[in-house]
Amino acid sequence: MILAVVGLSHGILKDSADRAKGVGADIWVKPPGASLIGLSGASMSEKLMDNYFLQQPHVVKAVGTYTVPLGGVSTITGINYAKFTALSGSFKFIEGRPFRSRTDVIVDRWYMETNHKHVGDTVKALGMDWRICGVVEPGKLARMYVPLETLQDKMNTPGKVSQALLKLDNPANTQAVITSMKRDLQDYSIYSIEELVSQFSIENVAGLKAFIYVIIGLSIVIGFLVVSLTMYTTVLERTREIGILKALGASPADIMGLLVRETLLLAIAGWLTGIVLSFVANWAINHFVRANLQSVIVPDWWPIAAVIAVTASLLGALYPGMRAARQDAIEALAYE
Repeated sequence: MILAVVGLSHGILKDSADRAKGVGADIWVKPPGASLIGLSGASMSEKLMDNYFLQQPHVVKAVGTYTVPLGGVSTITGINYAKFTALSGSFKFIEGRPFRSRTDVIVDRWYMETNHKHVGDTVKALGMDWRICGVVEPGKLARMYVPLETLQDKMNTPGKVSQALLKLDNPANTQAVITSMKRDLQDYSIYSIEELVSQFSIENVAGLKAFIYVIIGLSIVIGFLVVSLTMYTTVLERTREIGILKALGASPADIMGLLVRETLLLAIAGWLTGIVLSFVANWAINHFVRANLQSVIVPDWWPIAAVIAVTASLLGALYPGMRAARQDAIEALAYE
C-alpha cells in the first residue's frame, strides 16, 4: 500500500513536470493568489499578452491558457491553437486535425486509450458535448484541449486566462527578464521553467505529504494487528511444542528468539510481496487509467517500507512472544 501510494504520487507529479517542460516555454506566469501546482480560476487578463509581456525585452512569444478542473486530477485546457503551436511547436496528430468549430476538442493518445475514444466521438465535459476532432501524442501541458474563447464563454470569464507562457529569444536571458517583470508584477508568481519543474514534489503539494504519512500510519497499525493476531494464533497452536521445548531446557529468551525470527521472516516475506505487488499496481495504473493517473516504481522507498514492515511486525509479536515465554512447562504439556 505504501509503495503504491508513493509511486502514484511521484508518477502524477513527474507527468505534470514532463508536460510543463513539453510546452517549450522559458517563463511561466501565474496570477496573484494562484498556487504553483494547484488549479485556480482564470484571473489574469488576456490583454497582458500583447500589452505587457510582448513589450518586454527578449520576449518573442506570449500565450495565455485557461485550465479548468473536471474532477479529481482531470482537467480541460483552453488554448488559442495558432498562438499555442507557434510557441510550443506543432502537435503530432495520430488521428484527425486541429479545431474547426467552437465545440471541437483535441485529446492526447493516453486519453484516447483510457477512454476508448476516437475522432468523431463525443466527450461530455462541463455540462456540454465536445466532438473529438483530433488525437495527438501526449506531453504538452494537457490531456484535453478546447478553443480558448469557447471555454472562457462557458465559464463566464471572457478575456481571462489562468497562466501565461513566455518564449524568449535566448533562454540565457530568462533570469534578467524575470527580475524585470517582478518589479512591475509584484503580486504575480513568475518562474523559469527549471524553477517550475523543480517545485513538482510531494513537499509542495498541499496535503499530499500528510496523506502519505496517514497511509504509512495505517500500514503500521494494520501490520501490527495482522502480525499480532498471526503470532497469537501461532502461540496457541504450538502450546504443547513450547512446553516440550521448555521441558528440554529452553529458556524464555530461547522461546522469544524463536518467535521473533519467525516474525522477521513474515515481515521480509511481506515486504518482498509488497514490492512485487507495487510492480503489478504500477502496470495496471499505467495500462488502464494512464490519462488520469500515472505511477512510477520508487526503489528509494523500498528500505523505508522494509523498516516499517519489520517495526510493525515486531510490535505485533511482542505480546504473543512474552506470553509464550512465560508459559509453565507442565501446563503447556497438559494443554489440549
